[in-house]
Amino acid sequence: MTNFEPLIAAQKSAVEGIFSLSNTLFDGAQKLVELNLQAAKASMQEAQANATAVAAAKDPQAVIALQTAALKAVPEKAASYLRHVYNITSASSTEVRAFAEEAGAKAKAGVTTMVDAAVKNAPAGSENAVALVKSAVTAATNALETAQQAAKQATDKAVEAVEAQLAKVAA
Repeated sequence: MTNFEPLIAAQKSAVEGIFSLSNTLFDGAQKLVELNLQAAKASMQEAQANATAVAAAKDPQAVIALQTAALKAVPEKAASYLRHVYNITSASSTEVRAFAEEAGAKAKAGVTTMVDAAVKNAPAGSENAVALVKSAVTAATNALETAQQAAKQATDKAVEAVEAQLAKVAA
């Protein structure tokens, strides 16, 4: 008789992991929404203050000075906003990467265990089929590891690009 407890435990762990990851991503999205609302509110308040100051200006030179001061602050505010976005998305991507790596390791271990159990219970004369299955599992494992490495490299490149962009804005 087959023991389904390891399969049930793996399913339970996977469901818990998915919900944990979903909560993490939802928290990140919530932080981004809050950041955008704060930025919009601050922009409206600054626009109101600027419009009030412009309306109270006594001469055109005062208006130009107000507008120049407002424009000078834009790059610093943009850099601050981008740093906040970067911090939020970086934390979320770290969680996603950790989840993917852990899930990959668990999947690899599960497949290895399953193949080993199948090999032990294989009937005599099925050595060629067993070798073929082992070869297929090895190929699939290598493909998974390659995909994980490619995803990690892509994420690292995206982070580098964002950091470079933040450096340009801050400069």
